[in-house]
Amino acid sequence: MENENPWTTLESRLVYENNWIGLTEHQVINPSGGKGIYGQVSFKNLAIGILPVDDEMHTWLVGQYRYPLKAYSWEIPEGGGPLHLSPLDSAKRELQEETGLSADSWTEIQRLHLSNSVTDELAIVYLARGLTQGQAAPEDTEELVLRRLPLQEACTMAENGSITDSISVAALLKAKIMILEGKL
Repeated sequence: MENENPWTTLESRLVYENNWIGLTEHQVINPSGGKGIYGQVSFKNLAIGILPVDDEMHTWLVGQYRYPLKAYSWEIPEGGGPLHLSPLDSAKRELQEETGLSADSWTEIQRLHLSNSVTDELAIVYLARGLTQGQAAPEDTEELVLRRLPLQEACTMAENGSITDSISVAALLKAKIMILEGKL
């Protein structure tokens, strides 16, 4: 029963598309038998998050203004990973671009579906250890501020609502659990 789809799709049409997303409107019969519409945003990249942790148990946050929110946001390093590339290769690129860091050790710690009531977006989060500082090279569209701080402080920011980005909150709370279990 769990794996059975209770929805019936009658018709689908692409309403809008750009280099990053597509918006499809589906004519459906919902699980209760009623006709309706369902809008779905499909992403053309994976969402990639990286939690860099150094030997002193510090991490890096990236601050930037987020246009859709009309607000400033503190986040772990993150970005898009083309579907045809390895997610790990995308994570390595994003970490270097945003922070200048490279890592000797990479561990996938989490997979998340972001806003799964309207999107198919998948996020993959990596823990990066064995860090070496290099030169950051953010994209032209990014105006970033970097902040190195104790990992516990970043976890507190996720808990108290100072960090609201879902990938960052999930990664930081996962790190807190890993600390409590002696895995980090």
